[in-house]
Amino acid sequence: MPRVFIIPDQSPNAFATGRDPEHSAVAVTQGLLAMMNREELEGVLGHEISHIRNYDIRVSTIAVALVAVISFISGFASRFIWWFGPGDRRDNDREEGGNPITMILRIVAILFAIILGPLAATLVQLALSRNREYLADAGSVELTRNPQELISALQKIENSQPMKEADRSSASLYFENPFNRGQHASLFSTHPSTADRIKRLEQM
Repeated sequence: MPRVFIIPDQSPNAFATGRDPEHSAVAVTQGLLAMMNREELEGVLGHEISHIRNYDIRVSTIAVALVAVISFISGFASRFIWWFGPGDRRDNDREEGGNPITMILRIVAILFAIILGPLAATLVQLALSRNREYLADAGSVELTRNPQELISALQKIENSQPMKEADRSSASLYFENPFNRGQHASLFSTHPSTADRIKRLEQM
């Protein structure tokens, strides 16, 4: 049994946290309790409990740590390339204007190291977050034996007001994106679109 908390926010939402089932907690907003009936609330809580059962918080933490490590390595690599890359910087400085081809190669390498590496890692992290949401939806149906509960909850939440106090760094923990409700999912979304989630649930 996870610990249960109520968030004083009128936006309907919920989230789960904890590194494992023995150290877990589920929180729901006052808005969710006011908007949902018993069955819909059961579907949402089934989704959050599935996150705990699937160790999704631990997976997300590892993903964040990997992004940080990749960013650090990319920063180190960019500095290494700048000072010790093709050609010798000190020799180039002796030449008037330096070697333009070498400078272009350095700049391109730095762009790859600084921008593309961390960006690719972040996109992988967000894709993982979206896939874990689908898995938690399936887990909720497994627990409740009724996909319509979750479908009805998602439909109610889709166009509701965003949360006032949510932190963007923890957006992936919530049942539904606490920001930008009703927007289409993109590569930079922490959650799949509501329409896609409902479509998968209808096929169960």
